[in-house]
Amino acid sequence: MRKIGMIGGFGPESTLDYYRLMIDQYRELQGEGSLPEIFVYSMDMYTLLHMVGQQRWDDLTEWLVKGINTLKSAGADFGIISANTPHIVFDRLESLSPIPLLSIVQETSKKAKEMGFQKVGLLGTSFTMRSGFFQEVFAGDNISVVVPREQEQDYIQHKLMTEIELGKFYEGTRKGLLEIVKRMVDEESIQGLILGCTELPLILTRDEFGITFLNTTKIHVESAIRYCLTDSTKLPAQC
Repeated sequence: MRKIGMIGGFGPESTLDYYRLMIDQYRELQGEGSLPEIFVYSMDMYTLLHMVGQQRWDDLTEWLVKGINTLKSAGADFGIISANTPHIVFDRLESLSPIPLLSIVQETSKKAKEMGFQKVGLLGTSFTMRSGFFQEVFAGDNISVVVPREQEQDYIQHKLMTEIELGKFYEGTRKGLLEIVKRMVDEESIQGLILGCTELPLILTRDEFGITFLNTTKIHVESAIRYCLTDSTKLPAQC
């Protein structure tokens, strides 16, 4: 069984959700009697946001690689980053990482393809919605990704940074987010919705409007536990 290394802290609430879901998923597959070995390295969310805000991609990559090296030194056999926004530089990280990495974006795209989607919406931080890295990956699976209007993106970013990332979940905010989703269903004809910030599943807890909400945290966790339990001789060195 492979040891899991997780970069956490982006933010703390989703890191807790990741850990709980990994334990639950492992027990679902393996039953009682054992648990996975998980190393968690919690890094500073505000350092991440500062670098992303200034588009300091080289510095961000170097900083995250140091975190991954810490996981490697602790004994991790592969790594995950428990947030969507850092995947802006995932390709760079993958090429520099001393251990295999599982991408939350790639795994979510695979899931959307399995479900037969051709067009999905994306909610996340402003960096995630505006950067295009989800669009690039999903295009490889012939799936188009649409984002909210600029004013809606500003609303989502504000609520994420001032409430949701801090563990504050208000009904008024949930309704505001759902109004944006409903417009995207009606006007953009999206078939599914990517919850492209790992805090969003904590406030948007179920599917709505007859479409599937793609919980990127849960999708990532399921892939991590499958990889943890798979014979290493059957997989390539890099994921």
